[in-house]
Amino acid sequence: MVLPVNEARDRALDAAEQLIYARGVHAVGMDDVRELSGVSLKRLYALFPGKEALVEAVLERRDGRWRQRLADFVTRVGDRDERLLAVFDWLAEWFAEPDFRGCAWINVFGELGSTSPAVLAQVRGHKRRFAEQLAGWVADAHRPAELAPQLLLLAEGAMVTAGIHGGPGPAHEARRAAAALLSR
Repeated sequence: MVLPVNEARDRALDAAEQLIYARGVHAVGMDDVRELSGVSLKRLYALFPGKEALVEAVLERRDGRWRQRLADFVTRVGDRDERLLAVFDWLAEWFAEPDFRGCAWINVFGELGSTSPAVLAQVRGHKRRFAEQLAGWVADAHRPAELAPQLLLLAEGAMVTAGIHGGPGPAHEARRAAAALLSR
């Protein structure tokens, strides 16, 4: 049975995202994606001319889902200052997930960032959009604009630290530091 294009694409992206996040880009081949997705190699290469294009598509799709999950969590909080702290609460929940393996964009950048302009653009785009998201919440809270990059550094540092050490502790520490910035 031949899968419709959208279903084949979704299956391939689901499989690639799962494998790349768990193992890393270099440890995953197109055969691995074929095996997990059930999409033939011929179809995979018709959808994605190479692994770099597949990685780029995985990051692009993950970006939208990741930022939407964060926004859904944060915007449930009524108090606008508390929304800024809720970012770190969401990070703590993410870091505590059993399959957490760090920030996908940082991980992929570590493997391909200097060799793939397309992947570098995806990583930089995600980080820029996350920074803009934070800046929007800072503006909504009527806080000074310079708070946004400070919160970004706390969040990014927590992601890197949690990716190395595991667990939600770095998000809790970053939240305490963010609360100290808000109390000034």
